[in-house]
Amino acid sequence: MNFRIISTVISREYTTKVRKKSFLLTTLIVPVVIAVGLFIMVQLMSNITPRAQKVAVIDRTDGIVMPYLRDDNSYTFSDYSSETEDGLKGNLEERGLDVLLVVSHLDSLNGVSLQAYSRKPLNVEFSGSVKNKVNEAVEAYRISTYKDIENLRQIIDDVRSDVPMTEFLLDESGNESISESGVYMFISMIMGIFIFMFITMFGTMVMSSVIEEKSSRVVEVLISSAKATELMFGKIIGVALVAFTQFLLWILLTFGILTVLSALSGGLGSGADTAAMMEMAAGSGELPAISAEGSDAVVILSTLTKIPWGTMILSFIVYFILGYLLYSSMFAAIGSAVDNESDTQQLQLPLTIPLMIGYMIILFAFRNPDSSTVVWGSMIPFTSPIVMLARIPYGVPAGELVASILILLATFILFAWASAKIYKVGILMYGKKSSFKDLWNWLRQK
Repeated sequence: MNFRIISTVISREYTTKVRKKSFLLTTLIVPVVIAVGLFIMVQLMSNITPRAQKVAVIDRTDGIVMPYLRDDNSYTFSDYSSETEDGLKGNLEERGLDVLLVVSHLDSLNGVSLQAYSRKPLNVEFSGSVKNKVNEAVEAYRISTYKDIENLRQIIDDVRSDVPMTEFLLDESGNESISESGVYMFISMIMGIFIFMFITMFGTMVMSSVIEEKSSRVVEVLISSAKATELMFGKIIGVALVAFTQFLLWILLTFGILTVLSALSGGLGSGADTAAMMEMAAGSGELPAISAEGSDAVVILSTLTKIPWGTMILSFIVYFILGYLLYSSMFAAIGSAVDNESDTQQLQLPLTIPLMIGYMIILFAFRNPDSSTVVWGSMIPFTSPIVMLARIPYGVPAGELVASILILLATFILFAWASAKIYKVGILMYGKKSSFKDLWNWLRQK
């Protein structure tokens, strides 16, 4: 294999794609769309007050429950106990009502039951909020029936407990630092999803590029001056460099646009407050008071400082490169076996299934990152680029990490060799819709 020719193919692939108008347009438009979309979403979430839904209540408990259905920002409750249930259900919209809530008669054994009627599906918040208020009303009524017990309400309040839980991490020296498991869950999912998106997007880009050159017969000219395998690897690396360039520009431009929009809208807050919280979170002395205002931010910052960012970033780069090389070589082989993208669906399915399995595993990895399913998912090379990154925030033994990388590397070498054999034959095959049997026959050719 001539590396000088491969470097020439890489250079041609890179310069050809970055000079296209489509590359320049997407590079400029995507950051604007992302930044403006995020900015608008944040502004809408912070400024828009939802309309309070109007709830008609038929209280059959003789006024026991209704006083506890207090209005809030989301719902307003009105007493319609004097009206019939059937009469209200038929004309909710005409009377400006959103929900009809029917509270059953009080049962000394089971309390009450609730029925809610509405034209549109109710959200989970409504059910939880109403049930809590009605439970409070029933509980208060039952307490009031025990008049012979003095200060029963006070006794129950004293007995009832709402136990807070604070998480701490211990380092090798026994020093403790405050932690929050939700941060690990968020980061593990984000890292795994990023790898899934990038491998899928860039691998498909390689396949499309191969199909484009094959359908235009450009590859026949290129194959006269370079081997098919050199063309394949040059294309894979060239597309990777294009993707990295575009992704880096997206990050820089998006960050720059968000910074400008934030400055124009009044900034994100006091830098002194953030610095103080960072000092509290990273400090090795006394722990910050959990009950203090802004403690949530302190906990999050403290957790972020304990994540092995060096390992995370290095692993992200390694798994992305190896995962991309593994899948893009197979995508390139598929591209060489067809004449147009519509013929790739059947051949592409075996590649997308492992990626989807890895994606589904990371959705549950945070619940038990050391379960056998997650551990095996992080070792099997077709899912490890996605699953291992979801495990790293929770801590992975160095031996498992190294073994996973070596298995992935060996698998890439094996499949790159197989893909190169398929590519060598398929790139010059025209007019026939290839099948898995054809790919197997090409692979067996010497």
